[in-house]
Amino acid sequence: MTTIKIKFRPSSVEGRPGTVYYRVSHRRCTKLITTHIRMLPYQWELLQKSVKQVVDKEWWYYTRRQLESDQNLLMQVVRMFDALGTEYSVNDVIKQYFEARKQIPFFEFMERQIAELLESGHRGTARGYRRSLSSFATYLGNNDIAFGMIDERLVMEYSDWLLRRGVVRNTVSFYMRNLRSVYNKAVKQGLAVQAFPFQRVYTGVDRTAKRAIDERAIVRLAQMQLHGSEELARDLFLFSYCTRGMSFVDMAYLRKSDIRRGTISYTRRKTKQRLVVKVEPCIERILKKYCREGSPYVFPIIRSHDAFAAYKDYQRALSYTNRLLRHIGEAMGLRVPLTTYVARHSWANSARKHKVPLDVISAGMGHTSEHTTRIYLTSLERATVDEANSSIVALLEERRRR
Repeated sequence: MTTIKIKFRPSSVEGRPGTVYYRVSHRRCTKLITTHIRMLPYQWELLQKSVKQVVDKEWWYYTRRQLESDQNLLMQVVRMFDALGTEYSVNDVIKQYFEARKQIPFFEFMERQIAELLESGHRGTARGYRRSLSSFATYLGNNDIAFGMIDERLVMEYSDWLLRRGVVRNTVSFYMRNLRSVYNKAVKQGLAVQAFPFQRVYTGVDRTAKRAIDERAIVRLAQMQLHGSEELARDLFLFSYCTRGMSFVDMAYLRKSDIRRGTISYTRRKTKQRLVVKVEPCIERILKKYCREGSPYVFPIIRSHDAFAAYKDYQRALSYTNRLLRHIGEAMGLRVPLTTYVARHSWANSARKHKVPLDVISAGMGHTSEHTTRIYLTSLERATVDEANSSIVALLEERRRR
């Protein structure tokens, strides 16, 4: 009789995630299959108890799905050998299991990629993969498909279907890039033969109108008498503007330890570029308002020490802040819907009006593309960027003194 059990091996280092493995036993011989799944002991306990009311439901769903999928595949292999009625060993089971894994369908493989991304903390990419998978699955009537069936014709028909449904080209491109990425990963793992099915569909990015408000609107926003959550939303917008368009996720995770010697030094979570911003008076006022004891973070956004829960804190805060900003923008009579994203482009727009060179703007924002930004950051001195930012935020100080 063959038994298959899912086991967990805690890390020998306290606080580090342990490893999930499969134990396959047949005729008093046992072999282990180590997986790429990593988790902490409490997460393993949640999975064992089938607790669905967890903080991170995405992680819970995809991890369980992967474990169940692998376990079912091993059981199918055992049933196949039993049906043949011939002698077999535990090594035969494991060998056939890995052979069978090469034949996993596209949806299942993509779900495994999503699970791995969630486990490694790449939550934004995982969310993009999930959206793309959901769209492609809808087109195929939720019927999984073998890699060999993904050809140029199918991909073109899927692209046409999206466009007929009114999906904009940038979104179509977004789906295609994600599906292509997963397909190429399968090719590298030997699960698919490269047939270049995505070579004829659009995978670029259309330029869209950048949403920005002018400096007079920024001043009006700064002078508004707001309270509570609306005041925090406004201050986050101004902080982003005064720090050369710091993104919301970077503000959410900004730590007090990132501020020292009159500068803010942080790494952009999107591009991993290291940026240093001079603390101007308008920045200092906001820092003093929100830097409270009891939290390592500057702003009252991240409240949990758990990585999964912290990311949920950020997502909820982003949605709520944008909702408040839209209400504030409507009260101001702005034509542009006010969001945290607008602050970033408003700084760039103001910089252009101040005749700041494009390469300086790019360096200041860590913008344009990762490659171009990397070049700019190696060739420009930070003082040049600080000088440009000082000239932009000076208007706020001038109006405040009047």
